[in-house]
Amino acid sequence: MTTKQIIAVCGKGGVGKTAYTAMLTRVLADRKNNRLLVVDADPALGLNYALERTTEKTIGSVRDEIIQTASTGSREDLKLMADRIDYLVAQALEETDRYAFLAMGRMDGVGCFCSVNDLLKDALNEVSGVFDTILIDGEAGVEQINRQVVSTIDTLILVTDTSLRGMKTVRHIKGLLDNGLIPSCKKVGVVFNRTQSDVTSLMQFAKEVGVDVLGFVPYDKTVETYDLEGKSLFNLPQDNPALIAVATTFEKVKNSD
Repeated sequence: MTTKQIIAVCGKGGVGKTAYTAMLTRVLADRKNNRLLVVDADPALGLNYALERTTEKTIGSVRDEIIQTASTGSREDLKLMADRIDYLVAQALEETDRYAFLAMGRMDGVGCFCSVNDLLKDALNEVSGVFDTILIDGEAGVEQINRQVVSTIDTLILVTDTSLRGMKTVRHIKGLLDNGLIPSCKKVGVVFNRTQSDVTSLMQFAKEVGVDVLGFVPYDKTVETYDLEGKSLFNLPQDNPALIAVATTFEKVKNSD
């Protein structure tokens, strides 16, 4: 792959991880000469809704189509399907004038389909290789990212709110990283989301865990309203405090290169 930067965003469900990723999409899309691919790797497809996308075809549905053909089709059908995999993946890729969007969807099927998964991963590598930046919205862990999307993550952004459970998830993922269970991750940092008061205790937590603080995104009523009304967070006003804070966290990522 020729991709210059691969960023994965992870965190416990409910901490605002997807909202953060949607705003980071806006920040990255505003950069000049930056071909951006945004990947929704969370089976819940939350980023799909946060960006007000209308994606129906996912990599999971492509996989199901291949498996269905493998189960019921003739040898000739299988050959034709193998020749069409790149085309099917391209169909799942939704292009806009600011970024491209790809939803992974659900990838859990009965039985072992390692050969199908390998074919899809190869096709994804071909598609994603033309982009300068890949931004991935993942689940709480990063296992499915390494398994399904890419084998290398440049930057891992851990998002948490101020809840104990959210911060425990950060501690858990950092432990996986320290134990070598997240390969090829060059940088990791935490973003504290929906902050409203003194952040001294949050800074202390990050110090204890041994993870860099990328920044603090304040609770913002406009972001909450957009979420409730199903509006795309990509279209937040330029002067929105939360959007500005997200941009600041990315500057911290850039400055650590």
